[in-house]
Amino acid sequence: MIANYGYKDGSGEYYISVDTDKCTACGDCVEACPYGVFEVMDDPVDPLSDEQVAVVTEAERKKIKYTCGPCKPVTDRPPLPCMAACAEDAISHSW
Repeated sequence: MIANYGYKDGSGEYYISVDTDKCTACGDCVEACPYGVFEVMDDPVDPLSDEQVAVVTEAERKKIKYTCGPCKPVTDRPPLPCMAACAEDAISHSW
């Protein structure tokens, strides 16, 4: 299942998506993110699951545009650090 974290406003859509079926809760995205956007916790999408997954912290969900802005590729820059660190390709960004 895809868990979307972020918001939509007049300037665009700013979401980080985590595919909870692909996420192995390795924590590589937590270590790779220079702004502390991620944490590993029980799967919020499936409360009956015993699995843990990476999620965007509650504090960062409403300000993703600003927190992730410095990592955002403008042209031919490499992928965002969290996406590059995820060996399972479980993380994507909407912008």
